Amino acid sequence: MQRNLFATLAGALFGTGLLISGMVDTTKVQGWLDVFGAWDPTLAFVLGGAILPMAIAWRIATRRSRSVLGQDLPSPPSQRIDRSLLLGSVLFGMGWGLAGLCPGPAMASLGFGGWGGLLFLVAMLAGMVAAPVLRTRLDRAPAPTV
Repeated sequence: MQRNLFATLAGALFGTGLLISGMVDTTKVQGWLDVFGAWDPTLAFVLGGAILPMAIAWRIATRRSRSVLGQDLPSPPSQRIDRSLLLGSVLFGMGWGLAGLCPGPAMASLGFGGWGGLLFLVAMLAGMVAAPVLRTRLDRAPAPTV
């Protein structure tokens, strides 16, 4: 019960932050990504504002074995830069640039995004289901010869 309450509060705070910051406005996000055109630098403050609390949270988490609610903490992310990270980053960036949405804002846009937001969410979920299957196939495929 307590965990669900904190998850709901955190989700509501996150969604409110997305709404206030403009991250759910696809034209604002695409303006941020259009560095050689009509660049809108305002989302730099949003992104910078996200990095600072996360850096502090990771610092605190490295000194703890359990969360405040008593749950096990996830292990720190890998520091390796590999094919999966690069491919995932490229695909994420392409989707973000084309649609102006990423997973958090896509969920938030369900309330007002109409069919476009719903279509993006369905495509995103399909990609999440397909990714492990494609990953397994790529890992089993022989290396290309040059």
